[in-house]
Amino acid sequence: MNFPETVDLMAALDGITDHWSPKVVARVNDQYVKVAKLLGQLVWHRHDGEDELFYVLRGRLTLEYEGGRSVDLAPGAIHVVPRGVLHNPVAAEECWIVLIETVTTQHTGNVATPRSKTIDQQLA
Repeated sequence: MNFPETVDLMAALDGITDHWSPKVVARVNDQYVKVAKLLGQLVWHRHDGEDELFYVLRGRLTLEYEGGRSVDLAPGAIHVVPRGVLHNPVAAEECWIVLIETVTTQHTGNVATPRSKTIDQQLA
């Protein structure tokens, strides 16, 4: 797939209507740059072979971890979820994010849900 030379992240997010439906906007080596709108919670899951970077552009995001720990992200903040770590993203209000993930990363990791998106759906 060919990606545009320049991407306006906010414009890309303006075009997204579904929550928890990431869209790939660029590729850097073996990493996809994705944008998504989040609201509510996704699902507890892990990515056994890949780290996952969250970058909040608008709103707030909480990443819950097993054992009761959580990380709160405000606009402008990034956080890396290490590979193999059980986590659950939660957005009490609509949140706009950028994800940077290896091209092999499954949307909901080791869990299949009705919200899970294939990479083909994310590339569309």
